[in-house]
Amino acid sequence: MNETVITVQGTYSHYQPAERATVSLSVHHESEQRQSAFTATVAAADAVRAQITALHEGVAGHVTWWSSDQVQVWSAKPWNNDGKQLPLVHHSRVTFRVKFKDFDALAQWSESVAAVNGVAISGVVWALTDARKKELIDEVRTRAVQDAVAKASVYGASLGLGPVRAIAVADPGMLGDGGSSESAPQLMTYARSASIPDAGSGPALSFKPEDIEMSATVDVRFVAS
Repeated sequence: MNETVITVQGTYSHYQPAERATVSLSVHHESEQRQSAFTATVAAADAVRAQITALHEGVAGHVTWWSSDQVQVWSAKPWNNDGKQLPLVHHSRVTFRVKFKDFDALAQWSESVAAVNGVAISGVVWALTDARKKELIDEVRTRAVQDAVAKASVYGASLGLGPVRAIAVADPGMLGDGGSSESAPQLMTYARSASIPDAGSGPALSFKPEDIEMSATVDVRFVAS
């Protein structure tokens, strides 16, 4: 009996609340005197580091990981609006990355650290724990295959065929049908970044992170008769 080949693409997406938030910030000062810029940055960076360390210590620490680089110092001659080069200005900067597991603590800390002279918070990247991400990867891949089976079964039934039987499964574009794995990635993770407003006299900051999307796509070839 002749067999009919049915090739379909299965997809599945899952939306998961963020479990971690990594904040990026920098401490920057400038001065006509190199030592003044350096000293101001070191003092502010020490204050920031002390706050982070206090949140990182202990089993119940709100910070799970953090890093900072060495003090960077450079000089430049700026230009004014008339095209005239101004006297030399010295800059110094230290950058930090801090990963939080407690978003309420993140909101409170961001207000406190933003008040330190020279601190600028550039944003937050939301993420999942490694363990949860691995669980979701396995889940969305499984669901994508199940979606392919369901599609192929519908196509086969509409043609009056019997049960479908899988003969090949692959990442998108790898079944030799001219598809492109670049245009249909097999596994994708989406998470939006969020900026933190400047601290001020307003109400306390709060965070509502975007859900993280885990998405999988798979190509499956079936036969039915």
